Amino acid sequence: MRVLGLISGTSHDGIDSALVDWTMADGVLTGVIEHTAAQPYAPELRAGVVAALPPNRIDMAEVCRLDTLIGQAFAGAAEECPAADLICSHGQTLYHWVEDGRVRGTLQLGQPAWIAERLGVPVVSDLRVRDVSAGGHGAPLVSAFDLPLLAGLPGRNGALNLGGIANLTVLDPAVAYDTGPASALLDAAVLAATGRPYDEDGRLAAAGTAHEALLAELLADPYYRGAPPKSTGKELFHAGYLARVAAPYGLGLEDLLATLAALTGETAAAEIRRHRLDTVVVSGGGLRNPVLMGELERRAPGTRFLASDELGVPSDAKEAIAFSYLGWLTAHGLPGTVPGCTGASGARLLGTVTPGEGPLRLPAPLTDPPEHVRMRLG
Repeated sequence: MRVLGLISGTSHDGIDSALVDWTMADGVLTGVIEHTAAQPYAPELRAGVVAALPPNRIDMAEVCRLDTLIGQAFAGAAEECPAADLICSHGQTLYHWVEDGRVRGTLQLGQPAWIAERLGVPVVSDLRVRDVSAGGHGAPLVSAFDLPLLAGLPGRNGALNLGGIANLTVLDPAVAYDTGPASALLDAAVLAATGRPYDEDGRLAAAGTAHEALLAELLADPYYRGAPPKSTGKELFHAGYLARVAAPYGLGLEDLLATLAALTGETAAAEIRRHRLDTVVVSGGGLRNPVLMGELERRAPGTRFLASDELGVPSDAKEAIAFSYLGWLTAHGLPGTVPGCTGASGARLLGTVTPGEGPLRLPAPLTDPPEHVRMRLG
């Protein structure tokens, strides 16, 4: 079954897509990656998304407008990909409502009907809320993909995704959670100072020196002391948060970025040390920041860091591939969550299905999920 996964993550810079042809045999699900792409948001749409994110306030007219425009942008991205049997669209997270360590709700915009109408293919969407309604965090959903992907690797293993927010999946015991910001605060600092979206290749951070007093204050945030499962986002780690904490120190941009890279390195490495991981499979945009990766490697000595590409999963397309997998699970009547990873009361079948052209026809349901996932490029 050929499933197209679509997602715009917490960096909200555009839409990642991955078309995967999935075949199940003897408990092993093989995914052949036929196509990956990244389509940037139009500048005015990205500006609208940024203006809608916390701590900003918007009205329902803007919510409606963004839901439509994001849905149309996702339809346009899907149209540029080869034909699929099913599309799984994450949409764009606009708000993740967390109170006292519990997720009360989550909102992803990008109306799937625009995708179904333009492509004529069924669309699975709104995946996170079912887990939230069962008492889970609705994140990180990628853990359901990480666990069978890591199965069979020797030693104690985990998977770390460095997007806007960093999340870690541990194979044994099965647990997953957000460790804190990855590029969210780095990008916010660069955007505020230069108008550019990010620090390309970590060049600005490489020219700076981490400020130990500011780093200690950032590390004192209560989020890091919370027990997993837990999740966070730009509801907490946004430009206003950074300005409030960092402004009294008056650092130049280079030193501020070096400090924020150290923050990501330490908060992720602390969890890697906690679980005594031998190998960590890394994906996401942070993998391309040598300063961030240097901090991570320095603070987790003895751990081998492996790009997900070495397991057949292109690091920039990891989350889109994971949502292709989640769409395959839903189509086959299989749960897409692991309770120990999200904190839900049980595993749940995820998403809402919007029919494409003609009657909705899904494969015969399966009784057992894959024990192993193996990936290769087509």
